[in-house]
Amino acid sequence: MTNKKVALVAGATRGAGRGIAIELGAAGFLVYLTGRTTRAQKSEYNRSETIEETAELVNQAGGTGIAVQVDHLERDQVKNLIERIEREQGRLDVLVNDIWGAEYLAEWNIPIWEHSLDAGFRMLRLAIDTHIITSHYALPLLIKNPGGLVVEVTDGTASYNADHYRLSLFYDLAKTSINRIAWSQAQEVKPYQCTAVSITPGWLRSEIMLEEYGVSEANWQDALAQEPHFVISETPRYIGRAVANLALDPNKSRWNGQSLSSGQLAKHYHFYDLDGSQPDCWRYIEEVQDAGKPADPTGYR
Repeated sequence: MTNKKVALVAGATRGAGRGIAIELGAAGFLVYLTGRTTRAQKSEYNRSETIEETAELVNQAGGTGIAVQVDHLERDQVKNLIERIEREQGRLDVLVNDIWGAEYLAEWNIPIWEHSLDAGFRMLRLAIDTHIITSHYALPLLIKNPGGLVVEVTDGTASYNADHYRLSLFYDLAKTSINRIAWSQAQEVKPYQCTAVSITPGWLRSEIMLEEYGVSEANWQDALAQEPHFVISETPRYIGRAVANLALDPNKSRWNGQSLSSGQLAKHYHFYDLDGSQPDCWRYIEEVQDAGKPADPTGYR
């Protein structure tokens, strides 16, 4: 057992999940972090990032990271994970559903009649079924104590996604569904004095996105020649700080059922990205990028 608060970041191998796990560690949490890729076995992604690396980064940040290999489509694996957390810690204070793993399945700007059905349905299973399965097993432990927090990570706020096509029917459905899943869970955990929200990062400088542009975090601005609007992008630690601030807020219930963004919460909780900036990506996307204006982050970060 630990005196620390306990978090589970499901889908913490890379990207937002890794950033969230690190910042929860920095906030003093004991963090169970899951993914499919370990140093001994790669997932279908076939990428180099591992859950052990994330655990080490959590430890370096001042927390306690415990890496557990879990495929969140496998019910028994998720059930065993939650039973382990209950056995070892006796509580769960924060659940972050960040499972995704479908970037390489999306066929952008391809209509449904041309999109691969196999890839599309696999995307939905990875994006939606995984979150539902994890909440099904985790929430009975989380609601045992008042003040628990459920965070559903998605792409796009509910208001933005409501009237913007997200480049593919399957991707659109995956990302809009998570906002509604969070809202539904909010109704179900509220009687137990717990809170559920959805949260979106802005344009994330994830490992995959940096690789896509052929840059690293150290020289990410070199990508602006290819995509000027990348100027509004943010590190995965920014959404991590958003989640950590939410988790530590004694009045977090004010957010119950809401669709939130990293930039919105940065303004409210007065935190910043690693470079000291405060990007407000979704406002920028609507007011600058979607409006067809030249890339200019002035007033947006």
